[in-house]
Amino acid sequence: MEDRTPSQTPSSRSEPGPGEQPGAGGGLDRRRFVTGAIAAAGAVAAAGALGSGTAQAAVPAAARRAPRAPRAAAGRRVAIFGGGMGGLSTAHELAERGFQVTVYERKAWGGKCRSMPVPGTGSGGRQDLPAEHGFRFFPGFYQNLPDTMSRIPLPGGGKAFDNLVAGDQVAAFYKGTKFTLPARGSIIGTLSPDSLLAFLQTALNVAGAVPVLEVGYFLQKMIAFVTSGPKRRYQQWENMSFSQFVHAEKMSKAYNELLVEMFTGTLVAAKPDKANAHTMGLMAEAWVYSTLGLGGYKAPDRLLDAPTNEALIDPWVAYLESLGVTFQSDATLTRLDVQDKKISGAQVTGASGTSAVDADYYVLAVPVERAVPLLNDQILAVDPSLRSLRELTTDWMNGIMIYLRQPIDLAKGHVAYAGQPWALTSISQAQFWKEKFGTTYGNGQVNECLSIDLSAWDKPGILYGKAAKDCTSEQIFKEVVAQIRRALPWNGIILNDANIHSYFIDPAITGNGTPQVANDEPLLINRPSSWNHRPEAATAVPNLFLASDYVRADINLATMEGANEAGRKAANAILDASGAGGTPAKLFKLYQPNEFKGFFDDDDRRFDRGEANFFDLYDPAKP
Repeated sequence: MEDRTPSQTPSSRSEPGPGEQPGAGGGLDRRRFVTGAIAAAGAVAAAGALGSGTAQAAVPAAARRAPRAPRAAAGRRVAIFGGGMGGLSTAHELAERGFQVTVYERKAWGGKCRSMPVPGTGSGGRQDLPAEHGFRFFPGFYQNLPDTMSRIPLPGGGKAFDNLVAGDQVAAFYKGTKFTLPARGSIIGTLSPDSLLAFLQTALNVAGAVPVLEVGYFLQKMIAFVTSGPKRRYQQWENMSFSQFVHAEKMSKAYNELLVEMFTGTLVAAKPDKANAHTMGLMAEAWVYSTLGLGGYKAPDRLLDAPTNEALIDPWVAYLESLGVTFQSDATLTRLDVQDKKISGAQVTGASGTSAVDADYYVLAVPVERAVPLLNDQILAVDPSLRSLRELTTDWMNGIMIYLRQPIDLAKGHVAYAGQPWALTSISQAQFWKEKFGTTYGNGQVNECLSIDLSAWDKPGILYGKAAKDCTSEQIFKEVVAQIRRALPWNGIILNDANIHSYFIDPAITGNGTPQVANDEPLLINRPSSWNHRPEAATAVPNLFLASDYVRADINLATMEGANEAGRKAANAILDASGAGGTPAKLFKLYQPNEFKGFFDDDDRRFDRGEANFFDLYDPAKP
C-alpha cells in the first residue's frame, strides 16, 4: 500500500482516542477540497470500495542463506510466535536495532499473507500454479507496510516496494452492467474533465439501478462521516453496525445489493449488520482521499507484480536472516509459563516433539482465535484486560483460484460481483505480473489466474441452495462460476466452460461438504464496539507483547497494514522495556485534512450537546 507526506509525520501513537484530533495535512483550498471530496464520495457511494486480502507459503531454506549479523547483547533476546505479517514486521524492526530474534511459525512464513503452489501442477520446467489465501490488495492509503517494503532488498537489485503496480480502475458488475471508477490520476485541484466525467458517468449508472433519493442518502451519510469529529466516531459510529448507519432496512433491494452489501462484503469480508460504521466509514474516507491524491496517498488500487512469496515474503525472510534472525518452522506455541508476574518461558511443539523457549521478551503474533487459548489464568491475573479478546469475532474470507486457458477482459484492477450471495471479488493476475504466466507456471495450458475472494460462506447459493460451508469443493466451484456469470453481461459467454482449465480452493478450508468443515485461517471482523475490546501492543505482563491485527491500530481494520502497524508498536514497546533507546519504528497516521478541522471541532461540540452531525440531515427511520 503506501507511504506519506510530511503532513503525516510518524508518531509514537497510531490512533486517536475519543476527543483527540486525528492527524492532519493541508495546502488545499477548503471549498475546492470539499467539492472534490463530495465528487469522490459520490463515486464511492455509487460503486463501493473493493478488495482486501492476505496470504503465503514456506520459503525454501536454500533461497534464504545470507551472512548473519553479530549476536545481540544480553537482555535483548526476543521470541516471536507467529511468522505472519505481524511477526515478521516485529522481527524486522528489532533486528535492524541489534536484537537477537527468533521467529517460531506453526504453518508457513507469511501466514495469511502468503501465496502457495498448487502441488503437482508444474511441468516442462515451469513452476507449480500459484494460489493465495486471498488476493493481495495494497490501497493507496497503506503507509506502514510500504515503508517496510522499501527496506527489503531484492536479489537482483531494487526493493520489494518496486514490485507494487497500480490498476487503472476498480469495477463492479451488477445484473449485467459494469460500473467502473478510475484508479489512477487525481481530481485534486481543478477537477480534471476526464476524471470528473468518469465519476459522473458512474453516478448516472448507479442512479439508473438504485433510486436516486437512496443514492443521495448514501452520499449524505458518507459526507456526515468524513465531517464527524473523533468523539462521534469513537462513541457513536463505533457502537453501531454499518447497516444501522445507512438505514439498510428502510431501503430498496438494489440499495442493499449495489451499495451496502457489496461495500462491506468486499472491503472487510463482513456482513453489514456486523461490521461497525466507524471502520467502514474510515475505509471509505481513506479511499476517497487516495482517489483525490490527497495526503501523499498513492494510486488507490495496487497489487503485486508476482505471487506474494516471490514479490515480498521470500526476499523479506532472506533479508531478516542476513540480519541474524533465526527462523524455526513447524513450531506451534502451546504454552506460556508465568513466574513473578512475568513470562518465564514458553513451549513449542512440532513433528519432532516439544521444546522449551527461553527469551527476555515474548511476542504473541498469532491470530486472535489462537491467542485466546494461550492466555492462561496466570497471565490474565496479571493483565485482566486481555479477557476482552474473547469478545472479538472472526469470519471466513478465503480464496478460490480459477485457472483459465486464455485471459478474459473484466477490468484492469479489482472487481466485485454485486448482488451475488457469496460476496465475490476478484483480480485477474496475469495482466499485472512481470513474468509471462503461461511459460512460467503450470503445464503450458494456463495463461491466467482469476483469483477470487469468497466472503459470505454462510449464505445459500443459487445452484444448490446451500451455504458455501455446506458445499463440497466441486459445488463451491460451480456456485462461484454461476454467480460470476449471473453478474456479468452475456452470462456464460465471457467465462465459458471451454476456457476453464481447473480450480483450487484455499487449503485452509478442510472437510468441505461434511459436518466437520473448518477454516484454519479465518479473519478478524470489526464488529460494533470491538475497538473497546482490542488491546495495545504492550501488556501489563512486562515482557509479553502483542503483534497481530487485533491490536489497536490507526488503520482500524484487520489487514496486512494493521498487522504491520501492530508489529511496529510491539517493537517500540520492547525498545522502551529494554531501555535500548535509539530511534523507534515509525508509525504513520491516516490522513485528515487541515481544512476539515473546523468541521471536526464543531461536530465534537454538537455531539456533546446530543445533536446530529451537521450533514446528517435526513433520517428515513423517522416520519
